[in-house]
Amino acid sequence: MSKHLVIVESPAKAKTIEKYLGKDFQVLASYGHVRDLIPKEGAVDPEHDFAMKYEVIERNQKHVLAISKALKTSDTLYLATDPDREGEAISWHLYELLNEKKLLKDKPVHRVVFHEITKKAVTEAIAHPEQLAINLINAQQARRALDYLVGFNLSPLLWKKIRRGLSAGRVQSPALRLIVERELEIEAFKTREYWTINAALTADGQPFKAKLIQFNDEKISQFSITDQERAEQTKQTLLNAADGQLLVTKLEQKQQKRHPAPPFITSTLQQEASRKLGFTTKRTMMVAQQLYEGIDIGGETEGLISYMRTDSVNLSEEAVQDIRAYIGENYGNDNVPKEPRLFKTKSKNAQEAHEAIRPTSIRRVPAAIKNHLTAEQFKLYELIWKRTIACQMIHATLNRIAVDLSCANGKHVFRATGSSIAIPGFMTVYLEGKDDSNEGEGDDKESFLPHMQEGRPVPLSDILTDQHFTEPPPRYGEASLVKALEEYGIGRPSTYATIISTLQNREYVTLEGKRFYPTDVGRIVNRFLTEHFTKYVDYSFTANLEDELDAVSRGEKDWIPLMRDFWNPFTSLITDKEASVQRKDITQEAIDEKCPECGKPLSIRLGRNGRFIGCTNYPECSYTRNLGDDGGNSEAADVVEGRVCPECSSPLVLKAGKYGKFIGCSGYPKCRHIEPLEKPLDTHVECPQCKTGSLLKRKSRNGKIFYSCSGYPKCDYALWNAPIKESCPACDWPILTVKTTKRNGAEKVCPQKDCKYATPYEGDPADADGPK
Repeated sequence: MSKHLVIVESPAKAKTIEKYLGKDFQVLASYGHVRDLIPKEGAVDPEHDFAMKYEVIERNQKHVLAISKALKTSDTLYLATDPDREGEAISWHLYELLNEKKLLKDKPVHRVVFHEITKKAVTEAIAHPEQLAINLINAQQARRALDYLVGFNLSPLLWKKIRRGLSAGRVQSPALRLIVERELEIEAFKTREYWTINAALTADGQPFKAKLIQFNDEKISQFSITDQERAEQTKQTLLNAADGQLLVTKLEQKQQKRHPAPPFITSTLQQEASRKLGFTTKRTMMVAQQLYEGIDIGGETEGLISYMRTDSVNLSEEAVQDIRAYIGENYGNDNVPKEPRLFKTKSKNAQEAHEAIRPTSIRRVPAAIKNHLTAEQFKLYELIWKRTIACQMIHATLNRIAVDLSCANGKHVFRATGSSIAIPGFMTVYLEGKDDSNEGEGDDKESFLPHMQEGRPVPLSDILTDQHFTEPPPRYGEASLVKALEEYGIGRPSTYATIISTLQNREYVTLEGKRFYPTDVGRIVNRFLTEHFTKYVDYSFTANLEDELDAVSRGEKDWIPLMRDFWNPFTSLITDKEASVQRKDITQEAIDEKCPECGKPLSIRLGRNGRFIGCTNYPECSYTRNLGDDGGNSEAADVVEGRVCPECSSPLVLKAGKYGKFIGCSGYPKCRHIEPLEKPLDTHVECPQCKTGSLLKRKSRNGKIFYSCSGYPKCDYALWNAPIKESCPACDWPILTVKTTKRNGAEKVCPQKDCKYATPYEGDPADADGPK
């Protein structure tokens, strides 16, 4: 009989911790949250201090029963869920459930908190248990109640005013606004032409360039030269004035220090993993969870990183000393600063200010454990390890040089700048990436200038004119969106991945070329919210509400008055908008154009397949055209050249539908032939069912990838996971598939229902789709 029962969130963590604690402890997993609000109206009751009605989550019912059964034969209960607001709530919900079942009686109940899964951290936490933190629980309850009240009251309004099935959220709505506003900026952007003038020079046998910064005693700005004629005139003037050389009139050399970035917090890890590894935020958190919960590294299972949901840049004194010692031993004592580096945490949440994300042991070098990790795990662990090492190394010292070269007695001035690394310091190990840079890490590249002296001439090879056009701001990628959410105070580190996934799942945004584009529905929803619920998608309001919830978690504020302050004006606004806003006010947008058929005004409207231009005199006038068409006959441009419908021989045309573009018959609706725009990708894996066709990578109507036989409809074999040419060692089925789960990472598994074969997949799951 186990004397002590320990509850954690995941089975992987349970296995690791049970090995540390020994035979007197049984460790079980709750598999995440065990209770949630009932999924119907009335789950939160504003009339009775926002009382909440919970029910056991159906998929976790069996885990609750297993915990209940184990508790009957245990003396003590240790609640060891994650060390944050959500983890505290899970422990509290479990405590409440077990108390209702009268299973606790006089048994001691302890809250156990540890920030890394190592034997030392876990045994110390068990030896020094705490109590449930009621302030964190209240903050989580308030957040959950707010999200419920917004969703359950605002979503039905969207159904009435826009379209059924839509939903709105307290945090993701401001995030949607960011993406839509950026798109509107891009659409409104007016491109401007400008020219730059550079001198091509050579000194000490080394060619280099210098940029024109002054012409005829006037400073050159971005738009000083805006056409080719002016650029050519300037070039000729400079060539005549220079007469084959420029004079070095000023030479400045100075040293600059560059300090290392702080250790990772959740948001910066998500940003860097996106920039450097191409990971989505969801993928980053999934792999980080695996590293935190424990990996078998050759006979022992150990958590490799500290807790990955944190907004603190602090490192423990013990960790810092170990890192400094490692740097001295492996990079030399001259790379160790005299004093440990301290970084300031922006978060006001003292109760949640844990350590930054770091390796549990800096001496566990990535290369030494590479064979025990999947490709994804190794990449992310190496990134965390390098950043942690770098943050405690000396600064980098750069030599900066700026040279002014002139002609015509100083009337025309060019400037060349360059730099070199004098002392690399932390840059030996790691350099932070940049957003929206062609190289991803613009600062990695240093330019060098040849040796020059003031008062000496430098030969001029040519004057170069270059045409440029201003560019609109870039669309958000995952890294830059997370950065913006963090800067605006929208959401918290643990919620960024969920915010992004929710926007995509609701089809409010799409991710194309690693950039977010708002969908037509996303635009309309955002327009409705910004026009009629302005306060609730305001960035400052959202950030202030997050700060107030943080104050609840610190015990500085009571959550019920906070809820009342939010709810009373919000519910009044819902009632008002339900009566005052008409559907056409939201789904139609007036444009300055008359209908060519009846003369009535045209408007941009929302239909089943997205936005289009239609007559406001509908149904009397049925004139419509695609958004973006100039009003002329654009059908010829949409015809698929050289192809006709295989069913009726009418021309095939390019069409746009709810799920994107596709090819369809121009004879619709008499002929309903359609086909995908993109040809299915052949994986060259033989179909195991018919053994004549091959498995093709296809996309379902809702955009989900699947694999099916090229012989369809004669052969209906299909599967969701990428197939690979390997037979199953257990049952001899001719193929395996690559499956990725949160718990186990990427695995090769047998697709046969009765076969349980699974083994780790060492490659990148993204490469398992066959030839690109």
